[in-house]
Amino acid sequence: MPRHDRLTFIFLAFWFLIMFALAFASVPLYKVFCQKTGFGGTPKINTEKSSKTVNREIGVRFIANTHRDLPWEFSPMQHTVRLKIGENGLAYYKVKNVSQKPIVGMATYNVSPDVAGQYFNKVFCFCFEEQKLEPGESMEMPVQFFIDPAFADDPLLKNIEEITLSYTFFEFNKTKKK
Repeated sequence: MPRHDRLTFIFLAFWFLIMFALAFASVPLYKVFCQKTGFGGTPKINTEKSSKTVNREIGVRFIANTHRDLPWEFSPMQHTVRLKIGENGLAYYKVKNVSQKPIVGMATYNVSPDVAGQYFNKVFCFCFEEQKLEPGESMEMPVQFFIDPAFADDPLLKNIEEITLSYTFFEFNKTKKK
């Protein structure tokens, strides 16, 4: 094999390995990107509460869904709250296992309108954590959040009066094969 062909082969093999590695890393990297930027309606995860408020109120609506195969009752304990932008909010959801067996569930979330996701900061949340409920067991789960004060300066959001935070619970089973 000529030297030029060998170099081309090595380059292509190296490029293939890089692309293969990126394909596996893309899902966790995309998740981190969305959580840091709020892209696609994904709320930011923030470890600290807000310390600044803006004199503009906004409504936050809470929605709860369960996957059709999950025998749980899941609902927000309050349907909406009104708070000042930057004010720390706290909401609760209630979940109950109505089956005759223990089940582990996990919730995912989204914010709409999508453009508001970059300003929605969750300080504490039950999402992406395994929640095990015994038959008939119920629990209340808190969500602590705030809307970043920069929301008030975004011209795309000047007419937004309400943000929706939506959760969906799915059965979580590490050993289940699709």
